[in-house]
Amino acid sequence: MAGAAESELVSDRTDVTEAVAAGTVGLATVLFALSLAAFFGQVSVTGSLAGVPVVGLFGGLLVLLGTAVVTFGVGSYLDAVDTSPSPSAGLVAAFAAAVPWFVAGASVGAVTLGFGTGGGSVVGLVTAAIAFAATALPREDIGSTLPVGTLSILAGLVLFTGVVGAEWLWNLGWEQQASLTGGFVVPTITLATSLFVGWAAAKAYGGFGASGRRTGAFVLVYLNALSIVGVLVVLVAFTVFRGLPGVFAGAEFGLGVGPTVTLFGFSFQLPVSLPFVMNGVALLNDFQGVLPAIVGTFWLVVGAVLFAVPLGIGAAIFLTEYAERGRFTQAVEVATNGLWSTPSIVFGLFGFAFLIPRFGNGKSLLSGMLTLGFMLLPLVLITSREAMLSVPDEYRDASAALGVTKWQTIRSVVLPAALPGVVTGVILGVGRIAGETAPILLTMAGGTFVPGGQTVDVIGGFEFTAAPPFVANPELLQATSALPYQLFALITAGVGLGQNVANPDSFRWATALVLLLVVLSFYAVGIGARYYFRRKLQYE
Repeated sequence: MAGAAESELVSDRTDVTEAVAAGTVGLATVLFALSLAAFFGQVSVTGSLAGVPVVGLFGGLLVLLGTAVVTFGVGSYLDAVDTSPSPSAGLVAAFAAAVPWFVAGASVGAVTLGFGTGGGSVVGLVTAAIAFAATALPREDIGSTLPVGTLSILAGLVLFTGVVGAEWLWNLGWEQQASLTGGFVVPTITLATSLFVGWAAAKAYGGFGASGRRTGAFVLVYLNALSIVGVLVVLVAFTVFRGLPGVFAGAEFGLGVGPTVTLFGFSFQLPVSLPFVMNGVALLNDFQGVLPAIVGTFWLVVGAVLFAVPLGIGAAIFLTEYAERGRFTQAVEVATNGLWSTPSIVFGLFGFAFLIPRFGNGKSLLSGMLTLGFMLLPLVLITSREAMLSVPDEYRDASAALGVTKWQTIRSVVLPAALPGVVTGVILGVGRIAGETAPILLTMAGGTFVPGGQTVDVIGGFEFTAAPPFVANPELLQATSALPYQLFALITAGVGLGQNVANPDSFRWATALVLLLVVLSFYAVGIGARYYFRRKLQYE
């Protein structure tokens, strides 16, 4: 009976301690998200949350988290908590604990004690060495919790007592007059400390040992993924909220308010009017717009894809299915990887020196298309080749056993199986070239805005001639605008705004929002194509 009672007591105690450890991990995750929002200005450091000042809230939560972690580690060491710690936390954990302690010690030595940069570095090294030894030498439960928990408590006290607050300022004393402000330091301290204390709490939740290290690694990966998603959400939300007023400036909704559109010989009037995306720039416009730049960006990407994708896939087929593995294929691999790593300004210089003289000696849409096509080509070749190499050889052997020719095997077996990977490469490449500015500046952009707001008419510009090359398109040889270059000119020089733009800042953010939507639209088309081909392969 006594043994049964003791087992029940241990089970209840374990459930409580696991709940406390899990709550500590959850609280560290919430604090990490709040500090990330504060870092990007979505939570004001000078403001309050639920009536509590943000800096004091961050400091109090750090003290609470540090206390919980230290208590859990000491409880495990005293056998009050059922865990399975290793003899040591390990060198990786010791190094991870030494880094924040070096930063803390160096900051205290340089700012609080007034030792300067050199003296602060010495203090940082001493504290880092102590933290390293305190983590590596004791048993894992103490080494993984005591240094990290103590750091969290000290950091929380610094914030809670106002030693470092929203108005805190540290002049670094450099020639550039650089300084660190509370608006940057407070979220940074909270972000880093909550990450470390969450990792230590996750190890405690896992009972230390192999299970604890695995749980701690999972928490680090999840918090890293949370930060990536958070940065993306903040970036998109920031651009949307700043750009929407400019996009909807002068907008009207209702019958008979929009422009007249003609399709297949039928004309109808749109029930919506968005001057920013439907107008160009002209002196008589009540509201200026970016329609020529949108159309120019669209044709740039379409032209680059039509040029690069067939060449890239064709080269990948030859290298994968026909060419013998040797020095030639190795040289092509090295050259392709080098081209993909080449800065975009170099491609722009290539287009400026090589393409422009051959297309009327002036900037043109065609030069911009080909320049971006050369930038896209290496990635299409690399991803297409890798996708084809990933197709199992059994597919090729089974096709050959049926008496199918090599080209029919490639066309009917290899290419369909590799298409999802090929589309992925095209998506990544389009995401890069759609936002490039330097190549457009050197090869295509004739000005910030197209005079008169006229859009380039590529489809309607084709003309058939009796002399070679028998097909001509003057529209492709005209300089036009594109959203990345237009945004660059608006931000850096402030040109092209005109007198009719009441809010230049809103106009810039609206341009950035439209550019983001255009790029995301290309992404959506590519992802939809990849999903379609994957589903088709599954059902076949």
